Amino acid sequence: MTKYLLLPLLSLTWLSAFAQQPISLSSPNRFIILTVRNTPTGEISYQVRYKNKPVVEPSSLGFTLSKPKVSLTRFSISAVDSSKKDETWKPVWGEVSQVRNHYNELTLNLQDKSGSNIGVRVRFRLFDDGVGFRYEFPQQTALTHFVVADELTQFKLAADHQTFWMPGDYDSNEYLYNKTKLTEVDAITAADKEKDTALKSVIGPNAVQTPLLFKTADGLYISLYEAALLNYPVMHLQLDKKSLTLTSQLVPDAVGNKAYLQTPAQTPWRTLIISDKATDLLASKLILNLNEPSTIADPSWIKPQKFVGMWWEMHIGKATWEKAGGKHGANTQNVKKYIDFAAKYGFDGVLVEGWNVGWEDWFGNWKEEVFDFVTPYPDYNLDSLTAYAQRKGVRIIMHHETSGSVTNYERRMDAAFQFMNKEGITTVKTGYVGRIIPRGEHHDGQWMVNHYQRVTQKAAQYKIMIDSHESAHPTGLHRTYPNWMASEAARGSEFNNAPTLGITPEHTTILPFTRMLGGPMDFTPGLFRFKLNQFDSTRTQRVRTTLAKQLALYITLYSPLQMAADLPENYEKHLDAFQFIRDVPVDWDDTKILAAEPGDYVVVARKTKGADSWFLGAITDENSRDLPLDLSFLEAGKSYEAVIYRDAPNADWETKPEAYVIEKKIVTSKTKLPIHLAKGGGCAIQFVKK
Repeated sequence: MTKYLLLPLLSLTWLSAFAQQPISLSSPNRFIILTVRNTPTGEISYQVRYKNKPVVEPSSLGFTLSKPKVSLTRFSISAVDSSKKDETWKPVWGEVSQVRNHYNELTLNLQDKSGSNIGVRVRFRLFDDGVGFRYEFPQQTALTHFVVADELTQFKLAADHQTFWMPGDYDSNEYLYNKTKLTEVDAITAADKEKDTALKSVIGPNAVQTPLLFKTADGLYISLYEAALLNYPVMHLQLDKKSLTLTSQLVPDAVGNKAYLQTPAQTPWRTLIISDKATDLLASKLILNLNEPSTIADPSWIKPQKFVGMWWEMHIGKATWEKAGGKHGANTQNVKKYIDFAAKYGFDGVLVEGWNVGWEDWFGNWKEEVFDFVTPYPDYNLDSLTAYAQRKGVRIIMHHETSGSVTNYERRMDAAFQFMNKEGITTVKTGYVGRIIPRGEHHDGQWMVNHYQRVTQKAAQYKIMIDSHESAHPTGLHRTYPNWMASEAARGSEFNNAPTLGITPEHTTILPFTRMLGGPMDFTPGLFRFKLNQFDSTRTQRVRTTLAKQLALYITLYSPLQMAADLPENYEKHLDAFQFIRDVPVDWDDTKILAAEPGDYVVVARKTKGADSWFLGAITDENSRDLPLDLSFLEAGKSYEAVIYRDAPNADWETKPEAYVIEKKIVTSKTKLPIHLAKGGGCAIQFVKK
């Protein structure tokens, strides 16, 4: 029988006689057990079990450095510490008004056995819903400045699980998710199926991106991701199909190095969220808890908001970003119409893209100087428009497309943000389309990860909120930098206009289990016209949802920055349904995950911040389904009016997407409310206390 050492929750230093004994620690509820072993030859491995089911089989830890040139794979354990924490903290904004942070911690002090005398710490945190661990390099004489050649973290899985995955790509995370057995992963084939010129190049046949989602044969859901990505590249994974082992594959720089660090230093957390209930996986705050508290002392200027914008008309051929050609969208009169629409229907802002000179020569040219971020086109009177918007109680939202020239953007950030302050503009959507300058850097490499942080910190100095596009995937940093309110970092609604696969009906039922675990997404829902040939009869693309599902996405895909993405004239044809978009909040006191299965359906209820109303969203994939809604989340003993926006009986994303029904019912917490979701359909409900 294997002998385990169960750590007491106090600090201690172990004698060398104990160094090769297994060291175990449990989560607070004891469902999760972590076991760490140090072999006689010095290898360190960890193992994770949940309710006595294997999650990660013994998997190795380590590094190779290129400067100094050393392999950190064999260690002695010099000290073992353990501790615990149970606290509650309040986010500036979010899905809940408070978050519990409850974990047991194990820290191993390791000493390299190869003769370098380098010390490394590995810190594990066990929550009731998962595990996070990271490497730490303390300040030491044996290591000051160093270069990471490879991180050797492994995740050995116990079986050939069903896996939701995207191809590994250092420059794009805008893929559809694939659902296969782990051994059926083939990143090159998956990318080739899309044949989309907007996608970059995959990095190998068995390379995948995080987050990964697994579902085991015995009903466990396992998310593999990362948290607190700072001063380090994004972690991809390389799969060995024979051993079912995933090994970390960090994004390199132009010369192949992965990270340049100086002690003291630490990696992001490697995370495993584990549950036998899909709903609990979606409710996890593990990634958020592994990030540091907010750096902004007074966040009162940070405001969740809903906005409209002249953005979709460029995607469907009504207008252009560039002025040349006679269809320039960002002209004064056109933007005034959007301001009037926003003011009339109670929106906070208007996003304007294509407002600044340079769009005639911005894409794919790898030029250092494209935009200056302060010079409008002659037909766009920014001064008068910002004043006009403010009189109407609306704010312009700025757009900064860098075209990948990030060195140019960094030189101009102060001037650009000062310009925004002068105009009274408090929110900016940044973009990173194209190859990155400095040349050779990747969107997901260390240099760009640091750039996103620099932009966010600089914006905070000017009290500006950030919505980033084409950036690295989010890892809970909105806790630390609450002005970084949303990012794209996945395939969003604009891909409804893609020439090939676009957005499949199941895509939005997978996002909450994958990309959304790291933070809010600017998905841009709210499309009310489903054939995209409104201004170009040759277009065959279409939106693969019903109208009711577009409403439900405002609940199931959380963001504190929510856009009503369609054209005003398309909303004015369905003002009764548009009322839900007007009413739905973007900040919440509480969230309940009522039902969920990745790739099939998601049902979420949220309580309005500071009010007694609730909102519910339910979405399905390409299959119709009937779901019984349990309303026990409502306050007991109280009656609510439920305003239900649902698919009509004949609704279908292919044949009748615009068919919906709006009805009202009086309900209580004891009500069982059956709903029918059409193919590609959804349901959105507003509950108002009587």
